[in-house]
Amino acid sequence: MERFGFVGLPNAGKSSLYNALSGGSALAAPYAFATTDPNIGVAKVPDDRLDRLAAMSNSRSVIPASVQFTDIGGLVEGASKGEGLGNRFLAGIREVDAIVYVLRAFDDPDVPGSPDPLEHLRVLEIELSLADLDSVDNQLGKRRKAARHDKAIADEVAALEAAHEVLAAGTPIYRSDLAAAQREPLGSYFLLTDKPVLAVVNVGEGDLDRIDEKIAPVVAELGDHGEVIGACVQLEAEAAQLDPDERAEMLEALGLGEGGLPRFIRAAYHLLGLRTFFTTGEKETRAWTFRAGWKAPQCAGVIHSDFERGFIRAEVIHWDELLEIGSWSKARELGKLRVEGKDYEVADGDVLEIRFNV
Repeated sequence: MERFGFVGLPNAGKSSLYNALSGGSALAAPYAFATTDPNIGVAKVPDDRLDRLAAMSNSRSVIPASVQFTDIGGLVEGASKGEGLGNRFLAGIREVDAIVYVLRAFDDPDVPGSPDPLEHLRVLEIELSLADLDSVDNQLGKRRKAARHDKAIADEVAALEAAHEVLAAGTPIYRSDLAAAQREPLGSYFLLTDKPVLAVVNVGEGDLDRIDEKIAPVVAELGDHGEVIGACVQLEAEAAQLDPDERAEMLEALGLGEGGLPRFIRAAYHLLGLRTFFTTGEKETRAWTFRAGWKAPQCAGVIHSDFERGFIRAEVIHWDELLEIGSWSKARELGKLRVEGKDYEVADGDVLEIRFNV
């Protein structure tokens, strides 16, 4: 399961976003440091294709893909030097796959703090860079000493030295000009600014018709370094507490369509190069997550390691073609199921049936 870590200043809306995604009840209060312990939740990935396949198969169980996310205590400027709660909570998101910046862009006289999302982004990038610098400092001397006896880690030391130079200037690694080959040895250190970035710009209810305008400065600032989504997180959290029909009615009445959360999750998927394939039948229809470019045996391994180890072939049809035909058995009768081998690169939306022998 892919993991995302929420980072934001106090009162930016992190806990509300957590509640909106998980349907949970993390404390979201208009004062600093309401979150003192990390909250860990799971969100289902909305996918209309899954629901339609399940209806076709009359499946007894429908299992969507999921992502995990962690909400930590708010950071403040100077957290790396002990201000506020300090940055000790950052350890809770060291091993996530991507960082989600929650940036406040709403005015509320009852909520302290700046409503400028660019100021929030500036502070967060500096604090995460300084936290990473501390991690690199702690390792660099040890690895230099070890490199005297093991020349194989020379590239690792060089990567740490290059990262140290970037971070000491207060620059996140993802904004640096370090080449992929230089960044690769840093993977085992779980540096926070060496991860993909997604920003959620949290606007007020009165700015729903100005979301594009509100997020434009953040889009320009992050450029190619991260993706940006705009949403009124409080409304999304309230809508998440309703049953699906009422939620859809509320969002439609506000002119929000499906809402910001599906867009957020899809953007998160895209950020990590994730794709979805399906299995379907009367017992279960299920969405499985894989990475773009994976071959059929790797995708089979997502279901079970034995499927990858003993992979023989996969029967494949794209989801929309299967729906048009009406059933898996009829697709087989019509000869519409393709038989693919070990070199087949699975496409997003493929429906698979794996043949294996262990």
